[in-house]
Amino acid sequence: MKLVRFIIVGFIFGIVLTKAEAVSWYRIFEMFHFQSFHMYGVIFTAIVTGVVGIRFIKKKEVKDYKGKPIEIMDKEKAKFRYITGGVMFGIGWGIVGACPGPIFILLGSGIATVGIVLLGALVGNFIYGVLRDKLPH
Repeated sequence: MKLVRFIIVGFIFGIVLTKAEAVSWYRIFEMFHFQSFHMYGVIFTAIVTGVVGIRFIKKKEVKDYKGKPIEIMDKEKAKFRYITGGVMFGIGWGIVGACPGPIFILLGSGIATVGIVLLGALVGNFIYGVLRDKLPH
């Protein structure tokens, strides 16, 4: 029952993204065709919120829900893998019209065909897990 608050926050987040049309395939289509600023505004807001949140957590030494300190490690300076991963993520997002978070929101909205997208994402993650040690990092 302690985790109910996280489920509630997830539902609220899903409702906000749905109402903001951030899970709309048409909005994503507009973004990738540079026809609308809407999604760029949503993404920029998320980046700013993340940066401010991470700085706050580091500066105030915030603790997690169990009372343990939150440790955020600095990322390695490995540009190639981040660029490659970002390009692959963007291509997948452009083809499918949904990134990982909205997949669950769209399923919850009753769009059952997104189940195929979820299955593809899970299979892709599984394949990466199997091949991870063989890939250049």
